Amino acid sequence: MVMSMTGYGISEFHVGNTTCTIEIKTINSRYLDFVPKMPRILQAFELDMKQLIQRYFLRGRVEVYVSIAGDAFMEKELHVDEPLLQAYLNKATELMSSYGLKNDLSIHSFIHHEDIFSVQEKPKKLDAFQEKFFHCMEDVLNEVKRKREEEANFLLKDIMNRLHTMKDLVEQIKERAPIIMEAYKSRIQERIETYIGEHIQIEGTNVLQEIALLAEKGEITEEITRLQSHFRHFTNVLKEEGAVGRKLDFINQEIHREINTIGSKSIDPLMSELVVTLKSENEKIKEQVQNIE
Repeated sequence: MVMSMTGYGISEFHVGNTTCTIEIKTINSRYLDFVPKMPRILQAFELDMKQLIQRYFLRGRVEVYVSIAGDAFMEKELHVDEPLLQAYLNKATELMSSYGLKNDLSIHSFIHHEDIFSVQEKPKKLDAFQEKFFHCMEDVLNEVKRKREEEANFLLKDIMNRLHTMKDLVEQIKERAPIIMEAYKSRIQERIETYIGEHIQIEGTNVLQEIALLAEKGEITEEITRLQSHFRHFTNVLKEEGAVGRKLDFINQEIHREINTIGSKSIDPLMSELVVTLKSENEKIKEQVQNIE
């Protein structure tokens, strides 16, 4: 079925005193673009995340926001620079011997030296966290997919209504075409009489050929036939599986081209109004198609 490229989902899970929140937003894009925004400690997950997203979507910009509150992924470790401590002790002993100083050295003399004693954080293994993370991410992706399907239903209904309106407009143009053709021929005849004369002999000249060419310029039968064919093709593509947005966009461009051609041939105010309405509906369908996967 048709799928929209607009969706949103959010979920969270807990590991000890740490909460991890996964938020996914998808918007229009020509291709499938994965945009992760998460702590560096989770960068090792990026490839698996991208492959998981590819199982759910074919097009769209997929923005994944991951936030972590808590310290479940870091453990603190006291680090002692023993060579430096030994150097301090050696120098202190030397100074006491040289100057007859009292030996009152204790651990408290060095405990506050940050260059000797420091607390360092190092990441814990993420094995236990990883399973819960991807389970949560799948929940969010399913929610996003559901929202995209809901949006697609709205788009499909709107597009089909507008397509139906366009078909009716083309039928009105088709019914009016013979009248317009007669008006076009009369217009040619009037111009000939105005510039050449009413009783001119045209046999054996190229005038008849020129008249035929002028009359052909007002003929819109081929454009109407192609429009009707494009409408059928468009409707059939809407029923296809997979990413159909680009194909629909191309067909819609062809529809726009035929409408423009009819508009350029129109010398009738009523037909011109119908063409303007056709263009308006075609433009609105174009806007909707831009959001289809």
